[in-house]
Amino acid sequence: MNQAIVISTLSAAVIAGTPILYAALGEIICEKSGNLNLGVEGMMLIGAVCGFKVAVATNNPWMGFIAAMLAAGLFSLIHGFLTITLKSSQVVSGLALTIFGTGLSSFIGKSMIGIPAPVKFEKIAIPILSKIPFVGPIFFEQDFLVYLSYIMVIAVGIYLYKTNMGLKLKAVGENPGAADAVGISVSKIQYLHVFIGGVFAGAGGAYLSLAYAPAWLENMTAGRGWIAVSLVIFALWNPTRALIGSYIFGGLDILGYRAQTLGFTISPFFMKMMPYLFTVGVLIFISAKAGNRNIAAPAGLGLSYSREER
Repeated sequence: MNQAIVISTLSAAVIAGTPILYAALGEIICEKSGNLNLGVEGMMLIGAVCGFKVAVATNNPWMGFIAAMLAAGLFSLIHGFLTITLKSSQVVSGLALTIFGTGLSSFIGKSMIGIPAPVKFEKIAIPILSKIPFVGPIFFEQDFLVYLSYIMVIAVGIYLYKTNMGLKLKAVGENPGAADAVGISVSKIQYLHVFIGGVFAGAGGAYLSLAYAPAWLENMTAGRGWIAVSLVIFALWNPTRALIGSYIFGGLDILGYRAQTLGFTISPFFMKMMPYLFTVGVLIFISAKAGNRNIAAPAGLGLSYSREER
């Protein structure tokens, strides 16, 4: 097989995995607080449409990117209010957020369908690193948002495991009653990290409409939000594993378009199903191993906390 084709395919897998990576990092942070947000798909769509709309209006992709993160972050607070303040079911609230986000994004973006992005994030080769054989063209000849995702993986890892706030976050996710007893505000921690999760989901959506396929299309996330949710389980709530998993999913997605180029005789329609089949397989595997503490979620995940019940 031609090495140039392999490098091109792997480079495309990194690009395809980047929006999933952003969303997965946000969901990891959110779930670490004990709050399960299944509205990732809706938040990504809100980010994608708001980012594109602002980029078109300002002719500035960075303004679009920032607007996407803020819009999705604010949108996530709907879920926060319902589940943290009103103690509603986190599963129902997340599903409602996805449905609402899907409809709202279609309404906002209706007038922009078919309009090409006037600006987008272009690829920038990093000096020296991009010259590394094989690895350089794959990882270091990308656009700035891909490089930013590398930094975010490191930053989220440090935040979760090396900072005082990360310790508080883990305490709230594992045992909110005990965290409350030592003076940690459970609701503030959860609200903050639900918002941060939304910001990351918005970044993933913005990447789709401003870099991956610079345009607005209804439902352009195509299930990537759900893949991000399952990827959190696959990654065992670990940012580094989320990076690897995102590129695996991205590679499976790209294979659907490049199967024939790479010499595969499998139906391209079947190949396009692979990321979603793999997602189902991951969930089945995790469910079968649910009794193993090594792959267990934060103990308080999905449970509403009330001080009166402590």
